[in-house]
Amino acid sequence: MNNIRLFFSETLSTNMSGKLDKSQSHYVNKVMRVKENEVFSLFNSSGEWEAKILSISKNIVEFNITKQLRQKETTKELWLAFSPIKSNYFNFMIQKATELGVTKFLPIVFDRTIVRKINKERLEKVIIEAAEQSNRINVPSIEEPQSLNSFLKNSKMDLIFTDLNTSNTKIDLNQLTSNPTCVIIGPEGDFSEVERQEILKFNGVQAIKINENILRSETAVISAISIINYAIN
Repeated sequence: MNNIRLFFSETLSTNMSGKLDKSQSHYVNKVMRVKENEVFSLFNSSGEWEAKILSISKNIVEFNITKQLRQKETTKELWLAFSPIKSNYFNFMIQKATELGVTKFLPIVFDRTIVRKINKERLEKVIIEAAEQSNRINVPSIEEPQSLNSFLKNSKMDLIFTDLNTSNTKIDLNQLTSNPTCVIIGPEGDFSEVERQEILKFNGVQAIKINENILRSETAVISAISIINYAIN
């Protein structure tokens, strides 16, 4: 089977037939040049399946599910709370965080946040493409931007605070619970002192320094998630 993996939001099951949308049909037929009777794979949160092309009519691909390749994933929730940044760097950050296993994105408008709105539809496309490429089954969700105060009202998470002012460089695994692990990354210009104190009041928060240098937001995200993955896996 070739390496084509496509996210399919509708229900998937063995022996079912369906059609790809116009964009996916164009990709399979015109870009990857897959022909009738050849196979590719479709996935969503319930698992991954092998699909065989039945026909290509009016540039729309019709398929039949032949077998299930993988069951649904049960992975620990890893959330990313972050400040929106400029578009090109933003896409890169979301893409790499998806590849590294983030399960939910939580944009936060901090005091020093410059970009205060997001194009959620565009970012969802970036997330899906990254999930397709990285062999993930679960596609991360992304929430609408919220304030720091609103974010901190969610008590059911283990919060990892990337803080330049701490000397701690290690995550205490004994403090982690069955709740989602959430890493919070500051905006360009870092957290304000008021924000820093509010985060440190969060029950069970762990402050860690991920690097002695001041990192760009997208670099900090990749570094922090890599450190957390190494610690908890």
